[in-house]
Amino acid sequence: MTDNGRAIPLPDYLNRWVATQRWFADKGRVPRLVSIGSWVLPSEEVGVDIRTELALDDAAPGRTLYQVPLTHRATPLPGGEQALIVTLADGSAVYDGTDDPAYARALLGFILGQAFSPTPGDIGARARGELRPGADPAERPARVLTSRVLRGEQSNTSIILDCVDAAGHPARPVICKVFRMLHPGENPDVSVQSALARAGSHYVPEPVGCVVGEWTAPERPGTILTGHLVFAQEFLPDAPDAWRAALASAAAGTDFSEQARALGEATAAVHADLAAVMPTHDATPAVIGAELQRMRERYRSVAAEVPALTGYHSAVEAVFARAETAHWPRLQRIHGDFHLGQALEVPGRGWVLVDFEGEPLRPLLDRTQPDVPLKDIAGMLRSFSYVAGTVEQSSPDHRTAPVEAWAAACRQAFLDGYAARSGQSLAGQEPLLDAFELDKALYEAVYETRNRPSWLPIPLAAIRGLALEVSAGLP
Repeated sequence: MTDNGRAIPLPDYLNRWVATQRWFADKGRVPRLVSIGSWVLPSEEVGVDIRTELALDDAAPGRTLYQVPLTHRATPLPGGEQALIVTLADGSAVYDGTDDPAYARALLGFILGQAFSPTPGDIGARARGELRPGADPAERPARVLTSRVLRGEQSNTSIILDCVDAAGHPARPVICKVFRMLHPGENPDVSVQSALARAGSHYVPEPVGCVVGEWTAPERPGTILTGHLVFAQEFLPDAPDAWRAALASAAAGTDFSEQARALGEATAAVHADLAAVMPTHDATPAVIGAELQRMRERYRSVAAEVPALTGYHSAVEAVFARAETAHWPRLQRIHGDFHLGQALEVPGRGWVLVDFEGEPLRPLLDRTQPDVPLKDIAGMLRSFSYVAGTVEQSSPDHRTAPVEAWAAACRQAFLDGYAARSGQSLAGQEPLLDAFELDKALYEAVYETRNRPSWLPIPLAAIRGLALEVSAGLP
């Protein structure tokens, strides 16, 4: 690799630390990271250097590229034990940048100032801050008071920043999502939410800006790739996600159908806006064939990883065959990984949809193409059923009838709300919804096998139910 696309081995302590992070893709092993580039942020604090490494896992089959922000402090960060990566021989320390307030302040300032990096310290990578077009300068926060990392994320790292304006009054808080696995091209979380904001949608958080990066292609020295590194948007405090609200409702046996209907209406409104401002095209026979081939390949790969599914080939094929002859709607941009955890109930505003990045395991190119809007609907239907499965699994007596009735009511209310807002009846779309629900459950089975094996019975039950119900109804 040339100097511009350097391949400098990173320290072993960084390899060991990355192996313990939730966003590291290859659980159970230690990566072999090499830096293909880095970019720096100016620090307001004396004795603090801020650098982001673009680190390629040279030992991974897919050679995954990670973004690893680091701070190097001459003296320890007070209260920074959780962020500490290593203390060096000279007494200085290296921290996870996302957990260091100096990085959070510098990052937001970089975006708001539409700054550029290269600086003399940058090798093999560049970055620039971009504001959302048309953003009101008066709404920009002047100073960051505090920052904290949002715990529990799997694929990325999000930092919540509490801010004040130029007069010292509280300003709208901001959340900066640092993309951990990097890909060239647009990140749909940025492009889709920005398009919805331009359309005037109040069903998504208002974007603030982003960081766009450039780096040398590891396999093609001299080729420059471009992609999103960070996305900043308004943070919505005191807004519980629909998963937690639905789980509490199901466990208590209270009605959730009104909220489910409103969520269906919000989903339809977002789909309508996306169809109006982003490209659409017909579902041609070639597109349908490719989609069904992908779903069939997914089943084969999942069955190889989850032995309990090997005997369901004929039943699963019956679901996909029925979908092949159904009417397919026009393709458009969609959410792509839609479930109850991706919707926030904001007081006085209603449902707000978040995280438009798509399924993390799918290639980025696939996630940036027009797709079937029924996939989002199927994803939400699966999510209501997942709530029921979670309650059943945690219940000492495993009572199923009440919570299954709860899920059925929510699923129907969501469909009713979607149909009412879109003006399009979903009657007759069952073959496609069944196929997409089954495909989503297959995705869940892989995820749970790799991350939460004790949860695997939930998607397995859905796969068996969907496959056997359709195959039983065939002549």
